[in-house]
Amino acid sequence: MPEAVPVLDDLRRESEELDRLVGGLSEERWALLTPADGWTVAHQIAHLAWTDRAALTAVTDEDAFGRLVEEALAAPDSFVDAGADEGAALPPGELLAQWRAGREALLKALTAAPRGTRFPWYGPPMSATSMATARLMETWAHGQDVADTLGVERTPTDRLRHIAHIGVRARDFSFGVRGLTAPESPFRVELRLPSGEPWTSGPEDAAQRVTGPALDFCLLVTQRAHRDDLAVRAEGADAERWLSIAQAFAGPPGKGRPAKEGGR
Repeated sequence: MPEAVPVLDDLRRESEELDRLVGGLSEERWALLTPADGWTVAHQIAHLAWTDRAALTAVTDEDAFGRLVEEALAAPDSFVDAGADEGAALPPGELLAQWRAGREALLKALTAAPRGTRFPWYGPPMSATSMATARLMETWAHGQDVADTLGVERTPTDRLRHIAHIGVRARDFSFGVRGLTAPESPFRVELRLPSGEPWTSGPEDAAQRVTGPALDFCLLVTQRAHRDDLAVRAEGADAERWLSIAQAFAGPPGKGRPAKEGGR
């Protein structure tokens, strides 16, 4: 699956980076509360492990995944937290082992998937590339919660281009999930990757545009930082509105993060 290889490699690297953050933590630090309400460091890793298992099921057993969807529909407001609670209750070493084994199994399954295959998901079906990109986005975002909790400043990488891609693709969803009509015309998005390379999306002559560092845009669309604290700029009323509601993740609108005192 040549088209999926780059993002699969990047997903592995992103997971390994987070693994280095949590692998040597004491049991007490696994219990630290993160910026996500009620979630500890253990909850963050448990959620990733739970979602990896769900993704692996979607890739390898469509009928079994259908049963997972039924369970989610029966408890739409609690099934995500319930999965995180269950994993977070495990001893840290056991949880870490489960996460490592699950993510490796998923990588192997996605690598072996026939080209062009689409897999069921909680939203629209996903290709192997889309599935891997979504897992990278979540790993990075939840890793940010862990890093913030531990007081660690991560070095951003050009893997952010995958998250930026999801953020742009999710533009219309961000409007729709709030009952708003999405703009008809595409926006121009011009970001600067950590390497200094440009990342762009949309027509160059678009009337509305978004510009800024890729890191800040990714923090915005994953709702890991408040817009007032980020150097992301909009030109146009619709683009301005989008930046106030943007989300790269599925599900209902998130609460986001409060602005730091004074902003940027």
